[in-house]
Amino acid sequence: MLIHFSSSPLAVVLTIGIALASPGETRAQSPEESLWKTLAKITFRKEYDDIMGFEVDVPVYSPEVKALEGKTVEVKGYIIPVEGYKTHQEFVFSAYPYNMCYFCGGAGPETVMEVTATQPVKYTAELITLRGVLQLNTGDINRLLYSLQDAVQIDNKNGQ
Repeated sequence: MLIHFSSSPLAVVLTIGIALASPGETRAQSPEESLWKTLAKITFRKEYDDIMGFEVDVPVYSPEVKALEGKTVEVKGYIIPVEGYKTHQEFVFSAYPYNMCYFCGGAGPETVMEVTATQPVKYTAELITLRGVLQLNTGDINRLLYSLQDAVQIDNKNGQ
């Protein structure tokens, strides 16, 4: 149903708000968003670990995720300062800022990755873009599910 308002400023704002909130409307996904969404396509199965002496969750990667292994990808996210990753070339990268990440905010393990960069990446709390080779962790329960190897920071302004 279309509601017609007069051309007052309030009516224009209401019309724009209704148009933006329409359920049929979708915005285009950026490649980075779709990468994190693809990486979320995993399940877990319980498997007994001889070293730990109890059952642990083992990732089961979807075919879409498996297809990315060893491929060069670009991903936007946030550097997470965590113990054990103290250099500017090895750090944890997250789909979410620090207060919302896997370690602090309750996001899932599929929203973070270990990064090994070819050059130091200066810490920032701002969103940055990295390019590197995606690797899947299939056996080490002491590591994150994903790692980005040979990573380089991409200038967000011009893609270089």
